[in-house]
Amino acid sequence: MKYNQLNISAHKSKRIVGRGISAGRGKTAGRGTKGQNSRTGSKRNPLFSGGQTPIMQQLPKLKGFRSNKVKLFTITTGQLNNLKLSKIDTNSLFDNKLIENPYLKVKLLNDQKLTKALEVNLYKASKAVIDNIQQSGGVFNQTNPPKRLKKT
Repeated sequence: MKYNQLNISAHKSKRIVGRGISAGRGKTAGRGTKGQNSRTGSKRNPLFSGGQTPIMQQLPKLKGFRSNKVKLFTITTGQLNNLKLSKIDTNSLFDNKLIENPYLKVKLLNDQKLTKALEVNLYKASKAVIDNIQQSGGVFNQTNPPKRLKKT
């Protein structure tokens, strides 16, 4: 005989409880006498420890909070005016010590009018900055920062 040819009923028949002492499961119907578990209605919380403080409340909490959100590093147009470059990207900003490393996401913000035409390749810029760059004869290209090389 094969497993798929077996004729088995899908559900085990329910046991009838609470039908008199002689029925085998009468009187207390297998629930014992009195107490919280003998009553019908709401059940206990699975974390309930009989009135004792639950184990997850006894354990100490971890200090601090660490966000996984990548923060944008901000640069202003006034800082770009001071540079003697015509092409701006994360590598050139790193070389001029305006950012900590060339793999950061950099956003350009407006605080002064640009005095020269620049080709800017950064992660983000405000609308005012893009207008400012175009008025000075430059171009803004939105690019992702370079990826770090994996150690082999």
